[in-house]
This record gives sequence, C-alpha cells and structure tokens, in this order.
Amino acid sequence: MVFAQGLAVRGFSPLAIGSLITVALLSGALASAFTGRLVRAFGSRVTMAAGGVAMVVAATLLAGNEPAIVFACLLGALSPGAQDVGPFAAIEQVALAAKRAGTTRRLSWYNVVSAVGVAFGALFAAVVPILGVLVLYGAAGAVVAFVAMRLPEIHVAADVPAEPRRLRFGIVERLAALFALDAFAGGFTVQAFVAYWFSLRFGVGPETIGPLLFGANLLAAASYLLADRVAGRIGLLNTMVFTHLPSNVLLCLVPFMPTLPLAAAMLLARYATSQMDVPTRQAFTLWLVPAHDRARAAGVTAAVRPAAASVAPVLTGVAFQFAALGLPFVLSGVLKIAYDLTLFATFRNAPFVDAGADVEIER
Repeated sequence: MVFAQGLAVRGFSPLAIGSLITVALLSGALASAFTGRLVRAFGSRVTMAAGGVAMVVAATLLAGNEPAIVFACLLGALSPGAQDVGPFAAIEQVALAAKRAGTTRRLSWYNVVSAVGVAFGALFAAVVPILGVLVLYGAAGAVVAFVAMRLPEIHVAADVPAEPRRLRFGIVERLAALFALDAFAGGFTVQAFVAYWFSLRFGVGPETIGPLLFGANLLAAASYLLADRVAGRIGLLNTMVFTHLPSNVLLCLVPFMPTLPLAAAMLLARYATSQMDVPTRQAFTLWLVPAHDRARAAGVTAAVRPAAASVAPVLTGVAFQFAALGLPFVLSGVLKIAYDLTLFATFRNAPFVDAGADVEIER
C-alpha cells in the first residue's frame, strides 16, 4: 500500500509507479527462479539470510533519491503487491511437503500466517508514517536474517542423477504457464494499486484504506483454513476453480460501485473466497510431480507468478494515466476467469485431482 502512495507523494507519475512495481516484481521473480542453484551452492540458511539482508538494504535505499529507489527495486526483495518474492517460498514449501499426509493443511496454515502478516502490515501503514514503515520493513529483514541462520538446513536439491538437458513441456511447465496467466491478471490489481485507486476514486487516505486492506487480508487468511476442509470434500482442482470463479466476477464489479461502502463491500466479498486456491494450488503442484522434481516445481511456479504479474502494473499505469480507472479491475477479472476455465479443462482428468486434503500419496 505504502509503496505506490509514497512514490506518488514524492512526485512520481502513475506510469513511473507502475514501471517501478514491474521492476520490483521481475527482480523478485529472478531471485525465486535461482533459489535452487543458490541453495545447492550456499545452503538454505545462507540463501534465506541473504534475502533478509537484501530487505534491510532495500529499506535503506527507498529513503534515498530516485536512483537509489530504482536500485532498491532491483534487489529482488520488494513485493508491492504482497506476492511471494525472493528465495523464501520455494524453500519453505518444499520443507512443508516433506511428508505427504496433511500437506494441504500445513500449506493452509503457512498461508494464514502470511496473510495475517500482510493484514497487520496494511493496518500499521494506516497509522505509521512512511519513514516508519521503511524502518519496520528493514527491521523485519534483520529478523529474517537472524532467524534463518539458526534454522536447520533444508535440502531442496534433487536426489536423483541429473538428466541430460532437453526441451520439454511437461506438467510443471503447463502449470507454470497457467499460473503465469493468473498472476498476470492479478498484476492489474496488486494491493498497491488497489489502495491508489480507492484514494483517487473516493478521496480517502491510509486511515481508511489501511483498515480496509487489513480486513481483506484477514478474510483471505480465514479462507485458507476453509480451503483445506473444502478440498477434503470435493478435491483440490474443484476447490481451486469453483471458489475462484465467483471471486473474479466480484472483482469485475468493484469499479462499478457508486459509493465507497459498496466498493469496499465488493472487495471484501471478493477476498473472502479469492485465496482459497492458494494452498490447494501449492499442494496440487507438489502432488502432481515426483519427489525429486518438487524443488524445481516449487521454484518455477513461485518465480513465474511475480514475473507474470510484473507486466501488468505498467499497463495499469497507462490506464490510470488516461483516467480509465475501472479498466484494470475488469481486465483482471476476465483474465482470471479464463485461467479458471482453462485450468479445469486441462487437468480435470489428471491423476490425484480428486484426492482429499490429507491423503497420503507415494510417488
């Protein structure tokens, strides 16, 4: 939330803000993509600690001049839209999938903690000055680095002999392509731009937007836990698709609401179901691949989301530049609906799509 508004206060144009969000997301995607190699070279603790140090450096640079801000965005440690960037997600998800039974439940709680953190971050941003937010962000990075160096090593490298390099477009690549479409669509409505849109449309500031995003992220956190139960009844793929579709219709309706309470209600209703696909998507990805390929699957799918989302903010900035304030919401919703339908058509006959959340599967 603060990233876009802070840049706007300093005189950056909507197009420049969108461009910087794109740079930050692309850099974060590269950091995720190289996580496997970094872990094999330096170990999981050093890799995660380096990500924490990058957060400290980024926080310091964001308080500087324009070149410093650009360099901060290049570090791969900034996440303007609350996406997972850097090395953390790939390492953590593989560790959580070490035991197959209960994978979805563990991933649900993992995402709950993440969503609650984002929610409280939005709430603090409503009452803490921008400089204070940077201090808190840097302090969080220091804590990450300190804790990471005291964790046990997490082995994510493949434990089978390396195969000759060859072109292929298997399950991981198909999933990554679809997740890229979903993430690209989500890039039109990253939280930094949602906050910016509400401020432009209704003239409200952080004191209103902060609690709104706090509530939205709390609803998302609650939906993670519900996803585990729903998946146990109707399967992972059905949970991913049939909870995501209605949320995307609600997203399309947000800019057509004539008042702040109605627009806020539509956004909150959207968040109540929009994130149920996250832990189920993560479990679905890890269950569809053999054990030795999980690290690559986690790394590729973690990297492709911020990479794809990074393209949309520039286009959103153009839309805002020409006052087409509702266009990003509609584009995002329509593209996400296309993703849902394509995902279901592609994988409805795949093995394990009807497996419950706690089924033990050995491959």
